[in-house]
Amino acid sequence: QVQLVESGGGLVQAGGSLRLSCAASGRTFSNYVMAWFRQAPGKEREFVTAIRWIGGTTWYADSVKGRFSISRDYAKNTLYLQMNSLKPEDTAVYYCALKESMGIVTIPNVYAYWGQGTQVTVSS
Repeated sequence: QVQLVESGGGLVQAGGSLRLSCAASGRTFSNYVMAWFRQAPGKEREFVTAIRWIGGTTWYADSVKGRFSISRDYAKNTLYLQMNSLKPEDTAVYYCALKESMGIVTIPNVYAYWGQGTQVTVSS
C-alpha cells in the first residue's frame, strides 16, 4: 500500500505564491508517475501537472503553464508543487496522486493512490 500526505495549502492573495508538498511512503515501485489534481466546489477534479519519477518528464495543464512548477526529491520521497502568480480561479482542494503505469496522465481514474487533499484559497 502507498500513503500520500499533502501539506502546504493555505490562504494567499492574488499574485502570491505557495508551495505544496506530498510525502509518499509504503510500497515502492520501479518507476511511476506522480501528479497534482485539483477540485473546486461544484466542479470535477481536474489535472494540474504530473512528473515521471525516474527521468523527470513533466506535463502541465495549459491553465498553469508558466506559473506552476512540479518537482520531486528522491531522498525525501516527496513531490512538490510550486505555485506562483496565483489567481482566484486557482482556488481548490489540491490532491497528489500516484500511478504505476505509464501512458495517459491527465485522467484521475488511472491513478490508484491519492492523498487526502489540501485547501488552497486565493483571494482577489
